[in-house]
Amino acid sequence: MNETEKNLTADNIVAEKPDYEQEITAIIRGNDSPKKMLGKLFDYHENDIAQVIPALTVSERKKFYRICNVEMLSEIFEYFDEDDAGIYLDEMDVRKAADVISELETDTAAKVLHALPKDKRELIMDAIDPEIRKQIRLIASFDEDEIGSRMTTNYIVIRENLTVKQAMSELVRQAEENDNITTIFVVDENGEFYGAIDLKELITARSTTPLESLIATSFPYVYANELIDDCIEKLKDYSESIIPVLDNSNRILGVITSQSIIEVVDDEMGEDYARLAGLTAEEDLNEPLVESMKKRLPWLLILLCLGMLVSTVVGAFEKVIAQLTLIMAFQSLILDMAGNVGTQSLAVTIRVLMDENLTFKQKGHLVAKEMRVGLSNGLLLGIISFIFVGIYIHLVKHKAISFAFAVSGCIGTSLLLAMLISSAVGTLVPLFFKKIKVDPAVASGPLITTVNDLVAVVTYYGMSWVLLINVMHLA
Repeated sequence: MNETEKNLTADNIVAEKPDYEQEITAIIRGNDSPKKMLGKLFDYHENDIAQVIPALTVSERKKFYRICNVEMLSEIFEYFDEDDAGIYLDEMDVRKAADVISELETDTAAKVLHALPKDKRELIMDAIDPEIRKQIRLIASFDEDEIGSRMTTNYIVIRENLTVKQAMSELVRQAEENDNITTIFVVDENGEFYGAIDLKELITARSTTPLESLIATSFPYVYANELIDDCIEKLKDYSESIIPVLDNSNRILGVITSQSIIEVVDDEMGEDYARLAGLTAEEDLNEPLVESMKKRLPWLLILLCLGMLVSTVVGAFEKVIAQLTLIMAFQSLILDMAGNVGTQSLAVTIRVLMDENLTFKQKGHLVAKEMRVGLSNGLLLGIISFIFVGIYIHLVKHKAISFAFAVSGCIGTSLLLAMLISSAVGTLVPLFFKKIKVDPAVASGPLITTVNDLVAVVTYYGMSWVLLINVMHLA
């Protein structure tokens, strides 16, 4: 093999990803001095270290806490969820735990403290600097569904009457404690929010430039007690790295960072996904059995009652089934297609309803469009069912061709009506929930499917009774 072939072969070899977990674990379990060990750990990303911590024993984790300085621990803790962070913080001594909490973003600190046992939480709070304690309690005072619970107090604020030189000096002074410096917020003499200045514009401005000319007074903001659901669209519509959070007197309480915005959107999508699956809340892999049951049972009980209603309706058509037992074989076809169409319309409607500014006319257009789609698909699938089901009944069931296509015609017509009605139900139900101020995701997939089962059963057996028995007298 010549040198060129060797190089080509080497280029085609995919480098294996280093086993950081094993390397970091070996360092922590090693016998190096604390300083040497810390120096080695500095070579790894905080997220990689965070992935290793759960695999360590309690004694190994306590050794790790003693080795690491507060700055490194606080950066690692940003990658834990609050429950895990609470467990690890509870394993530390109070003084170091308090120092770590002081270094965390205030919104993260508030969530982590909430996950701690009450006695340990009070001890840590007593050991924290009074100003940081005040900020944490401020964030903890908001409900979980309010945007104020997701804000941080890490931001830069200046007065509107400063010069560019004074503003730069104030920025440098505050940057020692706050590292969210990409946007500088401006307040007036009453402390009310006035606008914002982009860091780049402040740095490049001449000292003679009036500060007022740099201030964007139309900068987006939210109020701390606004519901997260109501703020999401506003947060997503702007590409700002941080957005101020105001109190009811228009004073800045904190800011929402881009990371928090991503987390908020992700959490809301997770909740909507859970509701679409018929859960009252999200589940995780390690959740206890009882907790998982509590989240699933409420909707299952509701669906059980609706299922019994569907069975009762089927029972009401017992005479129809007795006279034409063949139609029972095609019940699932109608039910499944109606349920699928309803779920598709539900998914489209919930996505559209994320726009809070949707007008009545646009909602009407949405209903009309979904019904047109349901009608068109129903017509196409109804014709296909009419042809193939008729051939199947004639050839496989050995029925007369007139009988076979009379039954398949009833099935095709029922399919058309069921899909049309189901598309309307899948659109109107979430619109109704939205109207009465209930999250439209509550109109979950299982609920829509069960309601559409009821629609399909009534449509199918009703059409069979009318067309096949009373009109064509096939029984």
